[in-house]
Amino acid sequence: MKSAPDGGLLQRITDPLDLLQLPENELPFLAQEIRTKIIDTVSRNGGHLASPLGVVELTIAMLRVFNPKSDKIVWDVGHQAYAYKLLTGRNERFDTLRQFKGVSGFPKMSESPYDHFGVGHASTSISAALGMAAARELADKDNRVVAVIGDGAMTGGMVYEAMNHAGGLAKPMVVILNDNEMSISKNVGALSFFLSRKLSSRWVRRVRREVSDFLHSVPGVGDDVLELATRSKQSFKSFFTPGILFEALRFEYMGPVNGHDFAALQQALELAAASDKPILVHVITQKGKGYQPAESDPANYHGIGRFNPRTGDVEAPSSDAESLSFTQVFSSTMCELAASNPNVVGITAAMPDGTGLSEFGEKYPTRFFDVGICEQHAVTFAAGLATQGIKPVVALYSTFLQRAYDQAMHDVCLQNLPVIFAIDRAGLVGEDGPTHHGTFDIAYLRHLPNLSILAPRGRRTLKAALELAVDMDSPVAVRYPRGRCPRVLQPDVKGLVKPGKGEMLREADGELAVVAVGSSVYEAFTAIEELAAEGVNVALFDPVWLKPLPEADLLALAQKYSRILVVEEHALQGGFGSAVLEFFNDHDLLGKCRVLRHGLPDRFIEHGKQPVLRADLRLDAAGIKEVIRESLAK
Repeated sequence: MKSAPDGGLLQRITDPLDLLQLPENELPFLAQEIRTKIIDTVSRNGGHLASPLGVVELTIAMLRVFNPKSDKIVWDVGHQAYAYKLLTGRNERFDTLRQFKGVSGFPKMSESPYDHFGVGHASTSISAALGMAAARELADKDNRVVAVIGDGAMTGGMVYEAMNHAGGLAKPMVVILNDNEMSISKNVGALSFFLSRKLSSRWVRRVRREVSDFLHSVPGVGDDVLELATRSKQSFKSFFTPGILFEALRFEYMGPVNGHDFAALQQALELAAASDKPILVHVITQKGKGYQPAESDPANYHGIGRFNPRTGDVEAPSSDAESLSFTQVFSSTMCELAASNPNVVGITAAMPDGTGLSEFGEKYPTRFFDVGICEQHAVTFAAGLATQGIKPVVALYSTFLQRAYDQAMHDVCLQNLPVIFAIDRAGLVGEDGPTHHGTFDIAYLRHLPNLSILAPRGRRTLKAALELAVDMDSPVAVRYPRGRCPRVLQPDVKGLVKPGKGEMLREADGELAVVAVGSSVYEAFTAIEELAAEGVNVALFDPVWLKPLPEADLLALAQKYSRILVVEEHALQGGFGSAVLEFFNDHDLLGKCRVLRHGLPDRFIEHGKQPVLRADLRLDAAGIKEVIRESLAK
């Protein structure tokens, strides 16, 4: 594409209102500059790519119609909002995207007054926007409210709860449905077929034209019938579009609109802005638009690490290629379990690639279920399977399992059903930040009766934990971190044979024993080895089982050591350290053995690379080494 007439259009947008000063013929040049900036930044920092590239024209058109200083714009999920950030005052800092202390990869209210709602999980925008619309009415204001939601998020049940409520209240609000036929992986379910772009395909256009031609040819009444059909919301248009669904929820429907046509977008949005009722604008976009590698493979370019922007080639991981990630170990183990046990099934909520279930789905398609962005349904669906002798494994990120807490409690644990929760991304996940860190799952799971919880530290322990979980007749949660398994610390796994039995990894004659949980074991081991070289002897124990507690092992530690330091990459309140404190208190052990805890402080942890965050929180080897010294000095 040719460059802008005077170049540097993006630099001239220091305020979103500056967009109104650009002539329409310069908007395509601005769109190209925005795409170039996004590609260049994500190629260095990693991040979401295909989604934000697809909504550049939509974002520009939206900001030319709605004023984000007064109108409220709510993004769903939020990884679409890179262009929005660039046009609302963050262009100069955009090179810090997803870096520690830099620009967040998601809308964040504390980052900008133009981010009207913080997001990270899907299907929330319409509920939040409706709340803002109701608040506007209570305050007797006249600002407009807009929710931007992708078609993948439309599979979430919360969307229809919100739309049902919005239709009943009949308050003016605009919902923009960004339809690119994909969320992260290909959408699933009957609704995704209904929203499919096939509804605006060549076949539909041909049928429309042929019906129109036929009616024109009918003498006397044909033109009147055509006019009536064209105006009728529940006949001609609605028969061939998803409009009938949204109009049943009392939303006006407009579309489909070409999401890369500035004139069509602006006209549609201006009409929507003038509506005095809830209205949905259906916009068709291309995920990865303007960058051929992302257009060709939008799933792999949804979220991506560093890559060569010229070729699209992704940089190979810097760690040892022989070291598998925890997710890869889960993936291969699931395939092995399914080969030997025909009752094993895999369930995911629109994340087959992220959770490692893609290979399982290819090998065992009839035993693989992608339920869409519906975590609550995934868990209760698994409970139903379990009642019939099936062994369901529900693979979710820790942060997304939070959305199904009630189902885990009421539908699984209360009925003591043998559902296995494979909890990926437990602990600090990195650049996606506080909406994605898995730092609360121990606290919200360990008090549930009947549920066992394991935290494997590496490849062999994860494999053994999953094998054992399948053999158990009660609910089991196996939590493991994002990243690669450490190649050291792979002794035998005898501690997994019996529930409630941990593993002593290093004996010592000193005063202190470190109890490290899951991903913290390796960092603690490194710290203790370095201290040993300096003549400081510290023991290391891996509990493996977070529930039931390894009670006999903890009692033995209390008899031998005067201090126990619990290290975990989890919130301190309600974490494993709290469980140890409770156990020691109940057994009157605190007088002879002091329990110290080291984990995450009582705040949401910001975004940044995992090693940077661990160093900042003193959860890397160097930090744990400092904490051990402080513990010995007390």
